[in-house]
Amino acid sequence: MRAEDLRDIPLFAGLSDTQLEELIDGSTEVPIELGADLFHEGEPADFWWVLVDGVIALHRKIGREDTVMGKMDVPGRWAGGFRAWDEHGVYLASGRGLAEGRVLRVPTDLLRERIDVWFPLAGHLIRGVYGTARAIESTARQRESLITLGTLAAGLAHEINNPAAAAARSVSALDTACVTLLSALRRLAEGEVSAAQFSALDELRLELGSGTAAPDPVDLADDENLISDWLGDHGVTQDWLIAPPLAAAGAGVEWCERAAEVLGDALEPGLEWVASTLSAATLLGEVKESTRRITELVAAVRSYSQMDRGSIQTIDVTEGIESTLVMLGHKLRDGVEVIREYGADVPRIDAFAGELNQVWTNLIDNAVDAMEGAGTLRITTRTDGDRIVVEFTDTGRGMPTEVAARAFEPFYTTKDVGKGTGLGLDIAQRIVAEHHGGTITIASKPGRTTLQVRLPRQPVTTG
Repeated sequence: MRAEDLRDIPLFAGLSDTQLEELIDGSTEVPIELGADLFHEGEPADFWWVLVDGVIALHRKIGREDTVMGKMDVPGRWAGGFRAWDEHGVYLASGRGLAEGRVLRVPTDLLRERIDVWFPLAGHLIRGVYGTARAIESTARQRESLITLGTLAAGLAHEINNPAAAAARSVSALDTACVTLLSALRRLAEGEVSAAQFSALDELRLELGSGTAAPDPVDLADDENLISDWLGDHGVTQDWLIAPPLAAAGAGVEWCERAAEVLGDALEPGLEWVASTLSAATLLGEVKESTRRITELVAAVRSYSQMDRGSIQTIDVTEGIESTLVMLGHKLRDGVEVIREYGADVPRIDAFAGELNQVWTNLIDNAVDAMEGAGTLRITTRTDGDRIVVEFTDTGRGMPTEVAARAFEPFYTTKDVGKGTGLGLDIAQRIVAEHHGGTITIASKPGRTTLQVRLPRQPVTTG
């Protein structure tokens, strides 16, 4: 290629023949072949491609679609070259020959060097623009990550607060029940209840349930009233304390009559002891259930964050989905029904578990937002040949065609500031595609939107 080939291109207006020759000497003339790719989306933008003649189509992968984003069809149109000023610059689209011609491929090192020599001020300005843009992007991503962390932390605090508060209430009540129990025992001893009487009373106690079942509230209230009336008729002054646990455990008037035959004059302390043991057992069950729930939440957090695992692990995909559902439980509880359809034949895969959990978080959060907090979320896993398939289907309003077409574009969002997870679908796609060799696609219509993730069953080889 010679200087006269570039002289009439407006992009190079103002450059002398000597300057054009300097640019050409360090560059390469590349022919444009019909259907052949010159550069690829996502790869380091190490070259500046300037169209001399011919046509180049700029296309991007959006889901399974290979979408044309524009054309380079006028001499002087250019693409790439970002690494001249940005070490992280990548091609934003792929370039494919649409009509035969030529391009000048300029290395980014040469481009930066020539700009600095010919237009020093322009070089400083370009470098500043790239640095500012990168800083703004980094700050925005960090802020979005903090918003995500805050949202998840608030949800987790809400989830843990319920069982923690229940455990605290139960422990406080258990303290009272134990004091009452010991007091009743002392009164029984002072009343000189025989060993045979106490043994018979204990047999009656063992006939009753632990009170963990949930009887009908109306029937339970009726039983309490009947027992309370019976206790009052038999001179028991603390019927309000004794009747509820007896009724909850399944005792009735007939049981009370039998207890009266055994206890005689020690009826009140004897029934108070039975009621206290029943209350203590029920409260211990509540504490056990609350602490179990807290343990499950902590385990879910560990699984979600992958704090105890390396980068690549052999994982069960459903485990990650379940831990994500726990993390987002506060958003699902009120109006969202989650239907799980997990395939029994889905194998464990090698993956970046923490990154996949971020993807699941994004897809579930998007689905809940689309349903405006009320609807059905169906999560399906299955195998399909050498791939495992994970689908999230919601009953929300659906995506318009133009939104679905742009959903995987960087920085594209339809959410207000501060909403969502801070993880765009473009990043979710990169995690799935670049780190796991998979695909993520959208199929949407009103009342049914499905985000499908396909992951290879073979070990991950991309990094």
